[in-house]
Amino acid sequence: MQFLTLFLLVCFSIGAAAQEVRDTAVAAFQKHLNAEFKDPEKSPLPEKELKSFKTLDFFPAAPQFTVEAEFVRTPNEVPFEMFTTTNRKPVYVKFGEVYFKLDGKEFKLNIYQSQDLSRKEEYKDYLFLPFTDLTNGETSYSGGRYLDMKIPESSKVVLDFNKAYNPYCAYSGEYSCPIVPQENHLEIAITAGVKAYEKH
Repeated sequence: MQFLTLFLLVCFSIGAAAQEVRDTAVAAFQKHLNAEFKDPEKSPLPEKELKSFKTLDFFPAAPQFTVEAEFVRTPNEVPFEMFTTTNRKPVYVKFGEVYFKLDGKEFKLNIYQSQDLSRKEEYKDYLFLPFTDLTNGETSYSGGRYLDMKIPESSKVVLDFNKAYNPYCAYSGEYSCPIVPQENHLEIAITAGVKAYEKH
């Protein structure tokens, strides 16, 4: 009986420690994003809104939206022009797929790589994961949200939707933003990450 109690305590401690690490990572992400939005040199906010900006609105950190996914490389994809909110059509290629479960349901998302960015040394391992879900137009931006990724080193990756952020078009019409492909819609409410922006 004592062994079982000790085992449960150890498991609880490990779980609590992992949760603390996740919460710290989410807090760091939010702090970094807010810092960028306060910086006049980096912020997508119009000048009049920048003056009164204090913080973005985030969903509470939710551990259930940090999921382990199976990554599958798709090496023979043909580059294509991705639609944007303007006439600009940047060239992307489907780099791979991720398979995961949320709330007992199975989902798949496509991951893309910008052909222009991949030629730059600092972005050569950068991947793009746009998605829409059932919160769009309600509690999150109607056009969907993005996740940043890097080229995985194995078939197991972690998707942390607590780090989902809005395209700049959510804040100003002056930007040209990739439109989320229809195949990257999730039939579930992702109540994590950045919420819809309400102008001050």
